Amino acid sequence: MMESTDTYEVPPPDEVTGPWWDATRERRLVVQRCADCGHRQHYPRALCTGCGKLSGEFAEVTGRGRVDTFSVVHRAPRGGLEVPYVLARVRLAEGPVLVTNIVGCPPGDVVCDLPVVVDWRPLPDGRALPVFRPDPSARSV
Repeated sequence: MMESTDTYEVPPPDEVTGPWWDATRERRLVVQRCADCGHRQHYPRALCTGCGKLSGEFAEVTGRGRVDTFSVVHRAPRGGLEVPYVLARVRLAEGPVLVTNIVGCPPGDVVCDLPVVVDWRPLPDGRALPVFRPDPSARSV
Protein backbone atom coordinates (compact mmCIF):
# COMPACT_ATOMS: atom_id res chain seq x y z
CA MET A 1 0.00 0.00 0.00
CA MET A 2 1.28 3.46 -0.89
CA GLU A 3 1.49 6.32 1.59
CA SER A 4 0.19 9.67 0.39
CA THR A 5 2.55 12.55 1.16
CA ASP A 6 1.07 15.74 -0.27
CA THR A 7 1.04 15.21 -4.03
CA TYR A 8 3.37 12.18 -4.07
CA GLU A 9 2.56 8.60 -3.23
CA VAL A 10 5.54 6.70 -1.89
CA PRO A 11 5.80 3.17 -0.56
CA PRO A 12 6.25 2.76 3.19
CA PRO A 13 9.68 1.54 4.31
CA ASP A 14 10.04 -2.19 4.90
CA GLU A 15 12.90 -4.46 5.96
CA VAL A 16 14.52 -4.26 2.51
CA THR A 17 13.94 -0.57 1.71
CA GLY A 18 14.24 0.85 5.24
CA PRO A 19 18.00 1.60 5.06
CA TRP A 20 17.50 3.37 1.72
CA TRP A 21 14.72 5.56 3.13
CA ASP A 22 16.81 6.26 6.25
CA ALA A 23 19.64 7.53 4.03
CA THR A 24 17.24 9.90 2.26
CA ARG A 25 16.51 11.55 5.62
CA GLU A 26 20.23 12.48 5.66
CA ARG A 27 20.13 13.44 1.96
CA ARG A 28 22.52 10.61 1.09
CA LEU A 29 21.99 8.59 -2.07
CA VAL A 30 22.76 4.92 -1.54
CA VAL A 31 22.44 1.79 -3.68
CA GLN A 32 22.69 -1.85 -2.75
CA ARG A 33 26.06 -3.55 -3.22
CA CYS A 34 26.18 -7.34 -3.20
CA ALA A 35 28.64 -8.74 -0.67
CA ASP A 36 29.25 -11.79 -2.91
CA CYS A 37 29.70 -10.40 -6.44
CA GLY A 38 30.01 -6.62 -5.89
CA HIS A 39 27.08 -5.83 -8.21
CA ARG A 40 25.36 -2.50 -7.48
CA GLN A 41 21.61 -2.16 -7.94
CA HIS A 42 18.73 0.21 -7.43
CA TYR A 43 15.82 -0.10 -6.41
CA PRO A 44 16.41 -2.08 -3.18
CA ARG A 45 15.61 -5.80 -3.48
CA ALA A 46 16.05 -8.85 -1.28
CA LEU A 47 18.15 -10.66 -3.92
CA CYS A 48 21.08 -9.49 -6.02
CA THR A 49 20.15 -9.10 -9.70
CA GLY A 50 23.74 -9.98 -10.61
CA CYS A 51 24.17 -13.36 -8.88
CA GLY A 52 20.80 -14.15 -7.27
CA LYS A 53 22.16 -14.34 -3.73
CA LEU A 54 20.87 -12.34 -0.79
CA SER A 55 21.79 -8.70 -1.32
CA GLY A 56 24.44 -7.25 0.93
CA GLU A 57 24.88 -3.70 2.12
CA PHE A 58 23.99 -0.19 1.11
CA ALA A 59 26.81 1.93 -0.29
CA GLU A 60 26.79 5.68 -0.79
CA VAL A 61 27.24 6.86 -4.38
CA THR A 62 28.37 10.20 -5.82
CA GLY A 63 24.92 11.26 -6.97
CA ARG A 64 26.27 12.07 -10.43
CA GLY A 65 24.99 10.54 -13.61
CA ARG A 66 23.67 11.10 -17.11
CA VAL A 67 20.20 11.17 -18.62
CA ASP A 68 19.66 7.96 -20.63
CA THR A 69 16.22 8.91 -21.89
CA PHE A 70 13.38 11.20 -20.83
CA SER A 71 9.87 12.38 -21.50
CA VAL A 72 8.26 15.75 -20.88
CA VAL A 73 4.90 15.17 -19.19
CA HIS A 74 2.25 17.74 -20.14
CA ARG A 75 -0.75 15.94 -18.61
CA ALA A 76 -0.23 14.55 -15.15
CA PRO A 77 -1.69 11.10 -14.46
CA ARG A 78 -3.53 12.58 -11.48
CA GLY A 79 -4.28 15.97 -9.98
CA GLY A 80 -1.90 17.96 -7.82
CA LEU A 81 1.22 17.56 -9.95
CA GLU A 82 2.57 20.68 -11.62
CA VAL A 83 3.07 20.29 -15.38
CA PRO A 84 5.10 20.21 -17.47
CA TYR A 85 7.69 18.06 -15.71
CA VAL A 86 10.50 15.83 -16.92
CA LEU A 87 10.43 12.12 -16.16
CA ALA A 88 13.84 10.63 -16.86
CA ARG A 89 15.93 7.51 -16.62
CA VAL A 90 19.27 8.49 -15.06
CA ARG A 91 22.27 6.16 -15.14
CA LEU A 92 24.48 6.84 -12.13
CA ALA A 93 28.26 7.04 -12.57
CA GLU A 94 28.42 3.84 -10.51
CA GLY A 95 26.09 2.01 -12.92
CA PRO A 96 22.61 1.66 -11.38
CA VAL A 97 19.65 3.36 -13.04
CA LEU A 98 16.97 5.49 -11.37
CA VAL A 99 13.67 6.67 -12.81
CA THR A 100 13.30 10.19 -11.49
CA ASN A 101 12.52 13.81 -12.31
CA ILE A 102 14.85 16.41 -13.79
CA VAL A 103 14.48 19.78 -12.05
CA GLY A 104 16.28 23.11 -12.10
CA CYS A 105 16.00 23.83 -15.82
CA PRO A 106 13.32 24.30 -18.45
CA PRO A 107 12.07 20.97 -19.85
CA GLY A 108 13.33 22.01 -23.30
CA ASP A 109 16.92 22.09 -22.00
CA VAL A 110 16.94 18.39 -21.11
CA VAL A 111 18.74 16.19 -23.64
CA CYS A 112 19.99 12.62 -23.65
CA ASP A 113 23.46 12.28 -22.11
CA LEU A 114 22.95 15.47 -20.04
CA PRO A 115 25.24 15.32 -16.98
CA VAL A 116 23.14 15.56 -13.82
CA VAL A 117 23.62 15.60 -10.06
CA VAL A 118 21.24 14.51 -7.31
CA ASP A 119 19.01 16.97 -5.49
CA TRP A 120 16.24 16.23 -3.02
CA ARG A 121 12.48 16.76 -2.94
CA PRO A 122 11.52 16.75 0.76
CA LEU A 123 8.55 14.77 1.98
CA PRO A 124 6.49 15.86 5.02
CA ASP A 125 7.76 12.99 7.18
CA GLY A 126 11.46 13.91 6.80
CA ARG A 127 12.24 11.45 4.02
CA ALA A 128 13.09 12.77 0.57
CA LEU A 129 12.81 11.71 -3.04
CA PRO A 130 15.96 11.90 -5.15
CA VAL A 131 15.55 14.15 -8.18
CA PHE A 132 18.29 15.35 -10.49
CA ARG A 133 19.35 18.71 -11.87
CA PRO A 134 21.89 19.63 -14.55
CA ASP A 135 25.42 19.31 -13.16
CA PRO A 136 26.97 22.80 -13.36
CA SER A 137 30.48 21.40 -12.87
CA ALA A 138 30.12 19.30 -16.05
CA ARG A 139 28.85 22.01 -18.39
CA SER A 140 31.06 23.15 -21.21
CA VAL A 141 31.16 26.74 -22.43
